[in-house]
Amino acid sequence: MVKSHFYDAIIIGAGNGGLVAAAVAAKQGLKVLLIEQHNLPGGFASSFVRGRFEFEPALHELCDIGPADNLGNSGKLFKDLGTEIEWCSVPDAYRLIVTGKGEEIDVTMPFGEKEFIDKMEEYVPGSRAKTEEFFALCNEVNSALTYLAESKGNPNKKKLIKEFPNFLRTATYSLDRVEKAMKLPEDIKRILNAYWCYLGISTDRINFPLFATMFIKYMQRGAYVAKNRSHEISSALEERIRHFGGEILYNTKVEKILVKDGEVQGVITDSGIEIACKHIISNASPHVVYSSMIHPADDVPEFAKKSLNARRVAPSGFCIYLGLNKTKEELGLKDYSYFVYPTMDTSKLYESMKSRVNPLLQATVCLNNVIPDCSPKGTCIMSFTTLFAENSWDDVKPEDYFREKTRIAQNMIDYFEKSTGIKIKDSIEEIEIATPITFAHYTGSFRGSIYGYETDSWDSVLPRMMMMESDVLIKGLRFAGGAAFRTLGYGSAYLSGETSALLTIKDIKEGKQNG
Repeated sequence: MVKSHFYDAIIIGAGNGGLVAAAVAAKQGLKVLLIEQHNLPGGFASSFVRGRFEFEPALHELCDIGPADNLGNSGKLFKDLGTEIEWCSVPDAYRLIVTGKGEEIDVTMPFGEKEFIDKMEEYVPGSRAKTEEFFALCNEVNSALTYLAESKGNPNKKKLIKEFPNFLRTATYSLDRVEKAMKLPEDIKRILNAYWCYLGISTDRINFPLFATMFIKYMQRGAYVAKNRSHEISSALEERIRHFGGEILYNTKVEKILVKDGEVQGVITDSGIEIACKHIISNASPHVVYSSMIHPADDVPEFAKKSLNARRVAPSGFCIYLGLNKTKEELGLKDYSYFVYPTMDTSKLYESMKSRVNPLLQATVCLNNVIPDCSPKGTCIMSFTTLFAENSWDDVKPEDYFREKTRIAQNMIDYFEKSTGIKIKDSIEEIEIATPITFAHYTGSFRGSIYGYETDSWDSVLPRMMMMESDVLIKGLRFAGGAAFRTLGYGSAYLSGETSALLTIKDIKEGKQNG
């Protein structure tokens, strides 16, 4: 039961962005109500149990936490909120395996700028100068984006031109275009681009600044996961919301956002309860909000419809979770993160996402290589992820669903075994498979998308952040999460929640002054 019929702000959805938005707003003294359709917080950031294993549903690693003496933005955010989370550091950046004829590669890359450059030189003799040049550009881009964020939308143009000229030159270009302009050899590019699947589109479309900031954050601060899966993060944020006086309503779905004269008036829940407010932060995506939640529907701005039609919903996830009855040592699983591709032609790999015939890419992790005791003694945990784009699951009939997802899972496991020489099938004790339908069902994500919207240069982090205020199409309605202005990923979702909360607080203060 809600304690009031009016709140300063209502947060729709307890996903990563919604949880942080509620915590930050409550900490600043707002009367906050967070409404979540599920019976626990987190959305994708959760955990589940099968047999004697507790699995991580979605997170592979966070790039912006950092060690205590070098915290990233996400690390600082969690510290400022007072969360108690036990972070575990990932030992290496990734193992990249490419299996295609003539493209064969098997490399393990470390974190750290010097360490990565040294290892690249070892694998690709003569690569040092070009790799250093790439790192220098990534550092400049990251510094420029940090400055733009700190300038709060009002940067000094002369400072930008003087201190970040290469950022301005590359801001609207793809990763491929920039690497080509730098004349990077193919052997270097293949290793540098391993993280591409974390952004969900091919390197000829990935916005360079977005890739550069992700890459350099991994290199500078390493990667981290929560000791008790990402449910630990969500639970810690939930505790902070309640500590700061915020309220949370579970097992409740917001059916309608009430709008009058272009301004938020409140919400109606699935049980028919009407709750008034003037400000809403939605973790539900714009596709969900504008297509079915605005009431009356005539109040959906025309520009919102055009914006939704222009954007491409990012790929959906397909995950396999394995509980194995042998240790990682017995199986030969020496690495945490495996990127396994048949080719580094990412356009070909992206096109393969549009079909279920045979997924051509996978990002696979063995959690025990970060958290040795994450599973019972004598066992280990693995998870496999591939991506599907557009309407690739629309033609699956209910009677064929289980057969189809099992077929795909078998193909992925077979490909991992063949690519690594590691035999795991005979050791499977528990298996669970999540499809785009699974993610859509449990999180409400449009088409089961795990990446929000695709991040072509015209719709990447820079234009979205520059258009933040212009994208407030209904007064009092802002967005947070992976489909919001900071684009995809856990870290971006957390930071978007913080920013949306602070902007909502600013809106309320300005409204009182003008009132």
